[in-house]
Amino acid sequence: MTEDHAIAGVPMRWVGPVRISGNVTTTETHVPLATYESPLWPSVGRGAKVSMLAEQGIVATLVDERMTRSVLVEATDAGTALAAARSIRDRFAELQEVVRGCSRFAELVGVRHEINANLLFVRFEFTTGDASGHNMATLASDVLLQHLLQTVPGISYGSISGNYCTDKKATAVNGILGRGKNVVTELLVPREVVTGVLHTTAAKIVQLNIRKNMLGTLLAGGIRSANAHFANMLLGFYLATGQDAANIVEGSQGVVMAEDRDGDLYFACTLPNLIVGTVGNGKGLAFVETNLARLGCRADREPGENARRLAVIAAATVLCGELSLLAAQTNPGELMRAHVHLERGNTEKVGV
Repeated sequence: MTEDHAIAGVPMRWVGPVRISGNVTTTETHVPLATYESPLWPSVGRGAKVSMLAEQGIVATLVDERMTRSVLVEATDAGTALAAARSIRDRFAELQEVVRGCSRFAELVGVRHEINANLLFVRFEFTTGDASGHNMATLASDVLLQHLLQTVPGISYGSISGNYCTDKKATAVNGILGRGKNVVTELLVPREVVTGVLHTTAAKIVQLNIRKNMLGTLLAGGIRSANAHFANMLLGFYLATGQDAANIVEGSQGVVMAEDRDGDLYFACTLPNLIVGTVGNGKGLAFVETNLARLGCRADREPGENARRLAVIAAATVLCGELSLLAAQTNPGELMRAHVHLERGNTEKVGV
């Protein structure tokens, strides 16, 4: 292997197990995280321990799934753009047949539009089986675009991608409409576990979530987000399971909710843009195959079921790390002590 075709090695560990239930799967599984941030492993591990001590574990609800691609067409004027948009809306069943003619797994489930001056942005939404669906959605959108240019009067080609999708960018439209898998994870932590394992109280976590995640993010100008570090867990999980890591840009958008229920802690993470797949680029690597198999995502299921299972496991992993970090940050000095102990110890071992 030449230097131009080397493999970048990222340290990976399995943590857990995590207990998960919900409308996709009920399971207990360890989860892989590939990261240079070594404190992430024990932090997610602590959240996983909490999930095992809760009666239902983490309840993961798959709310929706769709991969999107927006095309851009130019109309002669705004009135023509509006007429084109209405024509596209009224021909939805016809467009579904066009998609079925070009793909075995893509299914058109929605079409939305935005008009600016004489430009028409059309956002196609697809289900894509077990694939994350980037290429599948683009291929189907390309075929749809050619069909529309041939059958809708007054429009011409603008671009196969008009940035209203939106791909690998943090936007309001993705937070509102979703892109990928929309998963909500919930955990009810008994009071004795909050104090004994997380070393804090429900009231302190609720207060910190309001002040840090919600108010702090608002003041910083965050886009459809109120969380501490969704991106950390997503990146580690994505790298370990062969995902396109750039998708953590929109994937890390999401909201944390926390409630004090008479000393018990209700904790929830909503992730509207989880883009994961169990087939496609990156999935043929040996370590990825091993990891997906260990996660139970290589079983003989209906198309889409393995990807849904992977999505809820990813979302549960995010909750574990988010809960553990927020608990640590309620105690002065705890976060930095952990980083210094773990990261300095690791660097000294390799002579840094």
